[in-house]
Amino acid sequence: MKLTAEDIESVARLSRLELTEEEKQTLTGHINRLLEHFERLQELDTENVEPTSHVIPVYNVFRKDEPRPSLPVEEVLANGPEVAENCFVVPRVVET
Repeated sequence: MKLTAEDIESVARLSRLELTEEEKQTLTGHINRLLEHFERLQELDTENVEPTSHVIPVYNVFRKDEPRPSLPVEEVLANGPEVAENCFVVPRVVET
């Protein structure tokens, strides 16, 4: 399958992109080379290859979620410029 400059122009229009003629030609070449590589991959025998989502094993590296003492409320609130009813007072960011 080969893409044409018209195919690139059509996708660019749908994506609301303005491309110069030079950019269209460059992208046409790049994408066609990518498609050639994909075609070569289709020739490989993958009958006994197990599907994977990662090429290396992935595992969770987070620590266990164990409860532990936190800072006292008064100490935390001492860091804020303005406090009311055990909460930080901040400027309104949403107009109503």
